[in-house]
Amino acid sequence: MKPLIHSWLINGPFDDPGLYIEIMWDRRALLFDAGDVSRLNASQLLKVSDVFVSHTHMDHFIGFDNILRTVLNREKTMRIFGPPGIADCVEGKLRGYTWNLTEGYPFILHVTEVNACVLEMTEFHANDGFRRRELCKIPFSGIILEEDMFTVYCSPLDHKIPSLAFALKERFHININRDRLDKLNLPVGPWLRRFKQALWEGSPDDESFEITGSDSAEGGKEFSLGELKEEIATITEGQKLSYIVDAVYNRENEEKIVELVRGSDIMYCEAAYLDKDRDIASERFHLTARQAGELAHKARAKELVVFHFSPRYTDNPDELYEEAMQAFRGEGCEPGITLP
Repeated sequence: MKPLIHSWLINGPFDDPGLYIEIMWDRRALLFDAGDVSRLNASQLLKVSDVFVSHTHMDHFIGFDNILRTVLNREKTMRIFGPPGIADCVEGKLRGYTWNLTEGYPFILHVTEVNACVLEMTEFHANDGFRRRELCKIPFSGIILEEDMFTVYCSPLDHKIPSLAFALKERFHININRDRLDKLNLPVGPWLRRFKQALWEGSPDDESFEITGSDSAEGGKEFSLGELKEEIATITEGQKLSYIVDAVYNRENEEKIVELVRGSDIMYCEAAYLDKDRDIASERFHLTARQAGELAHKARAKELVVFHFSPRYTDNPDELYEEAMQAFRGEGCEPGITLP
């Protein structure tokens, strides 16, 4: 099956963390953390609709200015999700500049602050100099973004400050059978996007679906949605991607991470230190490579990608990869350490 969600780390394992997720059918992208984003070109940045910030240490948030400069004069709303204080941090960034020439700019920043029990919404509009506008508060139940195609879950972790972990779950995956399209003399075209959207929205099978003359060389054709689904679509379980960074290894964090990550197709996880340096990792509220591997193993993740390495291992990064993968596969590991 051809995946509709493509993901990759923006930078190398010793550089600023950041995960770029491209949603192929929607010409759209999501960004998890906004450190150094200079490796993303303008076209890639312009696709970003949502930025999920784990916390606002510099290596996770310094790229905000670069993103803002790229999208500033566009007609779009960009959503930012982050930990307590994220709205103040965004406002502080914005106040560092003068906005007397943006009256005609339609760009909007919509900020969601994730607190223990509530999501707090704030907006900043370019056309009024990014004046802060307090919006609503809604209960937080673990979900921070829910759309027809996917849901983004979130869990606050302990990094001496709150650091958010994220998981994205595609509802289900739709693949179109090209041979069946040809057999029905149906072209590839914009109607396929409407068709997929109807499925994601849960439209009933008996609903009429028309392929108009502009979509089909032979003029308009009409099907029931269920008939068309049966003829041309293969529907399978959707992908799950998770992103874990900057968290100490303790019992509460372990439980939260395993629950959030469970069954991930790909788990992106920091592995800052070797386990022989676990005391340093604990002091600095980070995970070791072995701990990352054990968490992925317990969560039954299908694939583990480790990153965010401490510069002390610049000359031997392979040790971090090997330690994480051994723990992930359950090979060659001593019994797990006792958690506080």
